[in-house]
Order: sequence, then C-alpha cells, then structure tokens
Amino acid sequence: MNVRRPAMSAAAALIMMASLAVSGPATAAAPAPPGVTHADNPRVPEGAVWTEAYFPSADHSGVELHADVLRPANLSPRAKTPVILAVGPYFNHAGQTGPEGWAQTGPSSRFADFTSGTNLFARGYTYVMVDLRGFGGSTGCLDWVGPGEQADVKAAIEWAASQAWSTGKVGMYGKSYDAVTGLVGNNLRLGALRAVVAQEPLWDMYNYLFSNGVPRPNVTGTPNAYNSIATMPSLADDSGRYQANAAYEESHPNCLTDNLTNNNEPDPAAPYWRARNLAAKAKNTSTPLFLTQGFIENNTKPEDVEEYLDNHHGTERGWMGQWEHVRGNDTNSQGQLLQGRAGFFDEVMRLYDRYLKGEQPAVQDPAFAIEDNTGAWRAQPTWPKPAAYITAKLRDGAYVDDSAATTLAAPAGQKWDMEHATDPAPPAARSLAAEDRSSYSIWSTPATSRVRITATPRITLQAGATGNVMVKLWDVAPDGTAVMFDENVALIEQAGRVAFDLKSTDWTFEVGHQLRVQIGTIGSGSWLDTPSGNTIQVTRARLTLGLQNPRADNPTQGGRSPFLDTYLRQYTRTLTTIGEGTFPLAVRAGS
Repeated sequence: MNVRRPAMSAAAALIMMASLAVSGPATAAAPAPPGVTHADNPRVPEGAVWTEAYFPSADHSGVELHADVLRPANLSPRAKTPVILAVGPYFNHAGQTGPEGWAQTGPSSRFADFTSGTNLFARGYTYVMVDLRGFGGSTGCLDWVGPGEQADVKAAIEWAASQAWSTGKVGMYGKSYDAVTGLVGNNLRLGALRAVVAQEPLWDMYNYLFSNGVPRPNVTGTPNAYNSIATMPSLADDSGRYQANAAYEESHPNCLTDNLTNNNEPDPAAPYWRARNLAAKAKNTSTPLFLTQGFIENNTKPEDVEEYLDNHHGTERGWMGQWEHVRGNDTNSQGQLLQGRAGFFDEVMRLYDRYLKGEQPAVQDPAFAIEDNTGAWRAQPTWPKPAAYITAKLRDGAYVDDSAATTLAAPAGQKWDMEHATDPAPPAARSLAAEDRSSYSIWSTPATSRVRITATPRITLQAGATGNVMVKLWDVAPDGTAVMFDENVALIEQAGRVAFDLKSTDWTFEVGHQLRVQIGTIGSGSWLDTPSGNTIQVTRARLTLGLQNPRADNPTQGGRSPFLDTYLRQYTRTLTTIGEGTFPLAVRAGS
C-alpha cells in the first residue's frame, strides 16, 4: 500500500534544509534548492519550488504582507529571473473565495492555468502571489483598492524587484480584482513594473456598487462577501505566523464594520471614491498594458475603460468583445473558447518576453482585436477608433418616475464577490409597447448602410424634477425585433442639467435597422430604485455617439463568443409599434 507522506509547510522545509546544511548530507548528492517541490506537496506546480515570505506594506502602517513564491525548480536559488506578480484577495491557502477542502496547505491554484499553460517556470520566470492586507497571510484591514491596498501593490512590486533572485523587472497578471491591482500598479509609475495583463477589471471602484448616485443590488452584498473572504480560516498545517496573520480580524473587528460603512457612499465625488477612481488616476501613465473587456459583461462592466485608455499613454493591447466575466483562455464544456479568440497565452507571453526579457516577438499581434455583436473580429491600432462622432438632438418628453415595472433584486444567496457575481436575468416577457407612462422613445431613421456604434455613448438632458432617469439603447429591426444593447442610470438630485455616460459598446446596425433611445424611470436592471413618484419633463436632450463604417474593418482571427447568443436570448424583445425617425444614424461620406 502506498502511503502519501504529509507535506511540510514552506517554513518547515526551510528548517529541514538548514538542519541538513549543518549536519551534512549522507551522500555526495547535490543539495536540493530550499523550499517545497511538487514531489513534496502536489499543491506545488510541477517544475516549481515553493517558499513563503513576509514584508511590510509601503505606507508605514505596520501592515505585514504575505507572499507565496514559486521559483523554477531547475534553476539555482541564486539565478536571476524576471517576476510575474499577482496581488489580490484570492490567494488564501484554504481557498480563493471560500474553503476549498484542501487537506494540506500550499500555494493557491488560482492561476495554475496560466503557469501551466505558458510553461512559465521552464521559460525562466518566477511567479509571486501576494495577499492584500486583510486577506490570506497578511495583516491589516481590507481597503477596497484604497490608499492602503495601493500601498500594498507598491510594496509588492518593489519587493519582487529587489530580491537577489530577481532581474528587477516585474510584470503583473490578474483577472477581476487582481486585474484591478495591475491597473493600480500602472498608476504608481514604478520603473520596475514593465508590463500589466488585466482581464475584466474594474476601471473605477465606484461603478461596482453605484451608478451615478443610484445603488446596485450588491451595494451591501459585495462588502459582505469580501468580509467573508477576509475571515476565511487558515489551514491546520499553515505556519504559526500565517495563522496569526489570517486571524487579524478577530482582534480588529472594526475592519469588517468599516468596510461595510465606508463603501456605502453614493456620491462619486466623495474623497473615498476619488482615491479609488483608477481611470482618472491613470493620467500620463505608460506601463505596457494588455487588457480584456467584455462589452456585454454582467459583472465588471465596461464603464470608464475608455477614460483609462485615454489617460494611459503607453503601449496598449487588448481583446474586447461580446463575452461575460471570463479569462482569455477559458473554455466551456464543449471546448469552445469563451472569448472566441485563440492564442491568449501566446500573446501574453510575447508581451512579457518583450518587456521583461527584451526579446522581440517573431509574431506581430494586432494592438486591439475587437469582436462586435455579429461575432466578427477585426484588428485596430487602438480602441476606440470612431470615424466620426454625431450628437443627436432628441425630442422633449415626459415620464412618471414610479414603480410601474418591477426592479430586479439580487437573488437570495447571491455571492457578490467579483469572481462570481452576475446581474439578475431580465424579465422573460417577449413583447412590449414602445410607449407607456414610465418612459418615452426617440428613434433614428433607418440605417441606409451598415454602421457601428462604438466607444462610449453620452447623454445630456434637462430634467424638470428630482427622481431617477434611465437611458436604454435598442437595435430595432424592421419587423420590430429589438435588442437592448446599452444602458445606464442616474439620480436626479435637483431639477436641471443631468449628464452621464452609458457603457462602452461595439454594436453594428444592419441596413434598415433603427436606433431606439428610451428615456424613463428605472423599471428593471441592475439597480435598487427608490422612485420619487414625480412626473419628470425632459428637454434639451442630446445623445453623443461614436460611429464606424464596417466596410473599413481589418479582419483578424476569432470566433463567435458563446455568451453572445445567451445575451441575445435574454435581451431581445418584439416591439408592437415602431416610431418615426428624427435623426440619421450614419457616418458622413469622407469620414
């Protein structure tokens, strides 16, 4: 019978190695590198050696950060390598967002797909996972990407660059929350950080909990979810230091209550949110950046991505298309790539090899690969790249800000951490009237040639009373088949001018289709509406759109994202009437 030897913690392994060094080996075999290998512990990736480290955060707060370090097993402990760094809340030894039933401690498997899919260790890279304050083996209070967590990112980059085994060149990698920390890393303007890969991040932390003063259903669920992650118990065979740090909240319960209170601020201009507006703080930054962003994302939505890219002046690469909250390499049970495009890891490593090793790639990747709602992919030198902007004058109208339609609430037990949360599915009704008391509509004339709405639509209007306003954009076919493809809401705190962005989009209209602009109350969607009951007169409404001519597309490889068809099933309706167009939807000749 084979008996599996229990794995040692990294600390215990180092003690054993030190003991062997004092007493001397029994044979003349070469000494093993310090740390834990896959043979010692199957949680350690093959080809890697695992150790743990602790270092202070950069804000002199006394916060101690924990790191799991995975070095190439075939290299000397003194061999210098570039470092790929991931910083976030999901690297607890017990599990990413909750206990995963591990029988022994070990490094997180969160990005095992990345390290194995790229042969990262054989390629001569070190991989480091750092727990943000309050999570895993780090002390301190969780901070929702505030100044404290930004100091943690700074400390992690500087620590990884300064180690004896580091070349001093660091790249960051992540998806969702740990993609956000990559954006933070860029914003810190540190010379050691040479490249960032950020998949489906938030570009402004405010937008995950509020929209222009209107709370989302997860406004309390998200802070509670991260409190739960922060208080996840450590494992029995974790070191005493790790266990003590993991229990930090037991002696500092204010960490959890403050996280709930601090995030419940609806004003985006409040100092709390200004410190967490990563798009604004990216001004004049230049770290090479590779992003992915789903335009129909149901979790970390495409809000402020354009502002971030406008403010960032360095090399930019990206995959943008019609998918949900998934990684660039993710597949479904049928083996379909969920982002539709092949070669994600290859592109990522070409970026890292170029900027961390100085190796010029043999393959020239497009700067941006974009999938629109037809499932077709094109290459662009930047995003967005509209041929023209138009500002449509919208007719005056009125709506009643009441609860005539049911607002979607969060499903019971919804797990609202960024890894798992999705919007509630919209109501199942398949047909609707174009007009009712809760909204009114303005229509474009039918498109005379194919045209694409790209970039970030913006609405301005004069509201005659306080309340709430929602703007939806619909693609309406001649037979009344309509797809809602963009939306956003705002709180009208006082009568007067209201202006806000919708979500960034990339949506192609076929010949004969019309754009329907619906203005009204918050009847359904991802918000907690408190209706005012007021009748709100709307005047001087203007909608600014970026347009492209699809005839100018430069096709590139990629297939239809599977989620696109799910989205179309969810958001397609049949209108019983179609309005007369009052503004054209077209790119002017010569644009």
